[in-house]
Amino acid sequence: MTPRASVEAFLGHFAAERAPSAHTLAAYRRDLEKLLAFMDSEGLASFDDLSPDRLRTMIARLHRPPPGRKGADTRALEPNSIQRLLSACRTLFRYLTREGRLAHDPAAGVRGPKVRRKLPQVLDADEAKELVETNLGGTLAPRDTAMMELFYSSGLRLSELCGLRWGDLDLDGGQVRVLGKGNKERILPVGRFAVAALRALAALGGAGHDQAVFKGRGGAPIGARAVQLRLAKLSSGQAKRVHPHMLRHTFASHMLESSGDLRSVQELLGHADIATTQIYTHLDFQHLAKVYDAAHPRAKRK
Repeated sequence: MTPRASVEAFLGHFAAERAPSAHTLAAYRRDLEKLLAFMDSEGLASFDDLSPDRLRTMIARLHRPPPGRKGADTRALEPNSIQRLLSACRTLFRYLTREGRLAHDPAAGVRGPKVRRKLPQVLDADEAKELVETNLGGTLAPRDTAMMELFYSSGLRLSELCGLRWGDLDLDGGQVRVLGKGNKERILPVGRFAVAALRALAALGGAGHDQAVFKGRGGAPIGARAVQLRLAKLSSGQAKRVHPHMLRHTFASHMLESSGDLRSVQELLGHADIATTQIYTHLDFQHLAKVYDAAHPRAKRK
């Protein structure tokens, strides 16, 4: 089987077994295309011909392209992009080994460049309140208010918000059921302001069990790009550039700051690994450090 055929077989297996989002699957395909392009340039006809040293050569070229090269491969990849590429390669190699199509692991002992992890930007409580209470008027105002309140209230992913149906909501119980990554279902609380905004939206009609909660043009479920554009308009008065995922970061940061319960925040966000959630402990410490610097007699700056 050719390397390309092996990659296609892997992607089909990955899609069926893990049920990733379309975005994740597309990212895997883009990353593995880079691997195939490198193998083609090196004349490697099989994954068995790919050694750890060869893989390190690929990483070095992607991180620091040689001078004089032309085309898309002249742009250096950021360390986090290379780490993602390596992760896709390792997943591919594990699959091929299980299937008996690869005798060795070409990624064994291979490390990518060190990633300097950036802390996500969040809104403070006043900024979040200002955003969710922004009313631009017009026929879209009830939908926008319900959308922003639910986003901030429950920490949904953008895809979860767009795919929400009225049957997923239990407004009397203050809950929402969402289907997250890997088709994993979780039940989230819905705050009273979000419940009130959703009730107001439902009262306008079109709130059948299988109907989309947030509709775009023609009554179809609102698209991710439409949410991004609407949020940009609603947040135009903010000092920070607000995007949908910032509201999820804000939800997580405010929950952790108030409760200190990392495990519960992990459950609410639907993170498979608590290490993903731990980034918010750094945000919380940043806030505490600012309070300390401003208040402690031996920390105040003259």
